[in-house]
Amino acid sequence: MTATKKNGKEKTGRDKTGTDKTGRNKAEAARELRLVKEAKIQDLIGDSAGTRLEASGVLYRDGAFLIVCDNLPSLIRVSSELSPKAPENGVLSHKQTKKKPASEANEGFEDLAHDAARDHYYTLSEAEPVKPKGFRARVQEYDAKLRPIGSAHLDFDIADANKGMEGLEWVDRSGTGHLLALCEGNWCAGGKKGRTPGGGRIQVFRRDGKRWSNTATIRLPKSLPFEDYSGVSVRDGRIAVLSQASSALWVGRIDTKKWEVDEGTVHRLPTDGKGRTVYGNPEGVSWVSADHVVIVSDRAKKGAANERFRAKDQSIHLFLIPGNSD
Repeated sequence: MTATKKNGKEKTGRDKTGTDKTGRNKAEAARELRLVKEAKIQDLIGDSAGTRLEASGVLYRDGAFLIVCDNLPSLIRVSSELSPKAPENGVLSHKQTKKKPASEANEGFEDLAHDAARDHYYTLSEAEPVKPKGFRARVQEYDAKLRPIGSAHLDFDIADANKGMEGLEWVDRSGTGHLLALCEGNWCAGGKKGRTPGGGRIQVFRRDGKRWSNTATIRLPKSLPFEDYSGVSVRDGRIAVLSQASSALWVGRIDTKKWEVDEGTVHRLPTDGKGRTVYGNPEGVSWVSADHVVIVSDRAKKGAANERFRAKDQSIHLFLIPGNSD
């Protein structure tokens, strides 16, 4: 049945050109992620981790979601059903084997990754001062029971402490494990250059004794319109990269032999009825299945300009990626 028309517009909300009431055409609407379910993290775990939950990274593992916050030293686990009654919901506090030196002190983490072959976990600290000057990101390693094994800096200099590494992923390449660290700013820079789209970079690291040596750089497409980058996840040859400032997810294919990616597709996070951004603080992403991703949102900043984002902040969201199941 065809939709009836009035004054040149269909009752579906689209005009003859295929544009809907928010001004998006059919192609743009088709590239919008579809929300499956979401919940405030505090509603799932109560006050066990406090009331300030600056979610920054997420990992899907064994039917549950592991979450890190950049203001908490512990991990949070919630059921993939996002049910407040799930017995696996809670805070995972790990015991330190010894007191950390001041240079390694860290309140929270930006992201986490998992090495399935050894069942080891890795967390990422964005940037720490190093001698004689500058900054480097730090990676902490844990065993299967989240007992700390050690930590080391990633061998990559960061000029701006506020624009360091934001995403972490583990990739096995011909039997050798590699860590992929996503730079927050374009060209791994801060300031105006870092906000200028077209220079998305992922640094590749391989273990070299106690060090993590920088062995390659993955260049994201120049056409990618992102102002920043906040999360990365790889699954079955596909890669997803999240942007907080652009409130969007890029999905492409990755060749780990050449450390290259294709042009991929950009998917906007859902907007309101006026086409305005409502997911203003997406910080971490993880593949759940071939066509589903989970995203966590940071705490919205204070101010009237961010009021629209509060309904979605400090939350976990499950999204369907339309047409991405191949």
